[in-house]
Amino acid sequence: MSEYILQLKNISKYFFGVPALKNINLELRKGKMLGLIGENGAGKSTMMNIIGGVIKADEGSMVLKGEEYQPDGPGEATDAGITFIHQELNLFTNLSIEENIYISSFPTIGRLPVISKGAIRTKTRELLDSIDLKLSPDILVEKLSPGERQLVEIAKALSSKPDIIIFDEPTTSLTARETKKLFELINKLRDQGISMIYISHILDDVLNLVDDIVVLKDGEVTDKGAKQDFSIQRMVSSMVGRDLEQMYPERTSKPSNEVVLEVSNLSQSGTIHDVSFKLHKGEILGVFGLMGSGRTEMARIIFGLDPYESGEIAVDGKKITKSSPQNSIRNRIAFVTENRREEGLLMHSTILDNIQLVSLREYAKTILKIVDSKKVTESIKDVVKMLKVKSGPVEKTAPKSLSGGNQQKVVIGKWVMAKPKIFMVDEPTRGIDVGAKYEVYTILNQFASEGSGVLIISSEIEELIGVCDRILVMSKGEIVGEFSASEFDKERIVGSAFRQNVRC
Repeated sequence: MSEYILQLKNISKYFFGVPALKNINLELRKGKMLGLIGENGAGKSTMMNIIGGVIKADEGSMVLKGEEYQPDGPGEATDAGITFIHQELNLFTNLSIEENIYISSFPTIGRLPVISKGAIRTKTRELLDSIDLKLSPDILVEKLSPGERQLVEIAKALSSKPDIIIFDEPTTSLTARETKKLFELINKLRDQGISMIYISHILDDVLNLVDDIVVLKDGEVTDKGAKQDFSIQRMVSSMVGRDLEQMYPERTSKPSNEVVLEVSNLSQSGTIHDVSFKLHKGEILGVFGLMGSGRTEMARIIFGLDPYESGEIAVDGKKITKSSPQNSIRNRIAFVTENRREEGLLMHSTILDNIQLVSLREYAKTILKIVDSKKVTESIKDVVKMLKVKSGPVEKTAPKSLSGGNQQKVVIGKWVMAKPKIFMVDEPTRGIDVGAKYEVYTILNQFASEGSGVLIISSEIEELIGVCDRILVMSKGEIVGEFSASEFDKERIVGSAFRQNVRC
């Protein structure tokens, strides 16, 4: 009997004639966890969608539990014992936990087409107990934390009694405590004999959790083996095709004394209080803080998405009297939102439509205000090439088909077209791989070297230390600390976020 529960043999897939996967060979051992890593666009999602029955391979075959496996849809994959927990959770927030878990397979009363509410409640309680989630089955999902929603998604997966669970970036939106609880559950499921595939850009987590590792690059397997044979350096080298001795690009310029953005005593009840700071031309200014510290709320207010009760915002020394996104765009302020899928992109429109959104006015300067479509398309293709976006034709390809890193580049490309003097980015590298992170840092560095003021909000303190000239620390809606590059110290900065006096 084979030790493998799932095997992929010479799997290939093409989109628009471009190979997304090339002769993939992969084996998942029974009762083990396989770590799948690679840069955004490496082919991880395409491979998982083939396994999950979302799309079909153009070449090759799969073997599941010793038999040929070729699902015609996600339903067949589920029936075959494979469940997929996506990065973007597939839950209805307006429904209860029990309704979400059994939405496609409600237990009925005997043979009658009548839903058995008692059976739903009992089965849901059993599932929640099995994953140690102490919640009532009738609670609405919208009232749950991201970590609790993740566990509900796992309970939903377990309801079909799977042999294989695929996790796609499961910790992206979780706190440290929620992540720890998730890992404890994953290890418990493995002990019960469930096989798993774990996709993540957090390489330390991969090394700590999995049994075997497979590395993808440009649609091909570049490395694989037992996890004890891997180091972080080997993983990075196999992913990007080179050693990343420097995780962050070297700064090529220094900030000037010229102030491009000045925020004075900005306040809004319940979010921020008396926030004041200056952003200089050519500066990369970081903002660090714990969840709920007011970082994102501050940026949204500056951009004009949310109102403020008191204070002033000035660009190039000129006070902004009417705060709105439209006015911010006119003042060449850019804002890359943390939630790129729901707030930063039109997921079903084309890349071209997305990138041109902010800049159309600049291409319609004639009396009749007719957009020069040819010029717009040429400019967008130049931006896509500069940002190294991996995609099909910009006129046909939608962001929904791109990897997370390439989606982020499309969001940034939208603002590159607008040539901002103030560039605010909220969690710019969340959910993207180490190679794509370096490219994003390089783009921000380039903005600063060309004279823009860059403000980065991030939960990753190492990221801010690696790219910033100065870091502000927020806590409970206030700025409670400021550190210049010569003062950067992880312990002091984190301690400041907790409002502690931490020794160097």
